[in-house]
Amino acid sequence: MNIKVLGPGCAKCQSLEKTVKEVVAALKLDIQVEEIKDIKEIMQYPILMTPGLVINEKVVMSGKVPSKAEVKRLIMNALDTRD
Repeated sequence: MNIKVLGPGCAKCQSLEKTVKEVVAALKLDIQVEEIKDIKEIMQYPILMTPGLVINEKVVMSGKVPSKAEVKRLIMNALDTRD
């Protein structure tokens, strides 16, 4: 599984990255959380607002900072739908 946080480094982007890393650690998963700050790379994804959250190359949320519970649900859903 790969998780990406899309955003230029604003406070919301940093908050989302921190939340995702905390959830990954709490779930004891060996997942790298990648922060994508390059605007050209961010534009490769269908988001209109940052921050964006991408799990396994699928945009699962954008434009807000989800709660830890929401992030956990998104990660668990992605784990359940793996091939």
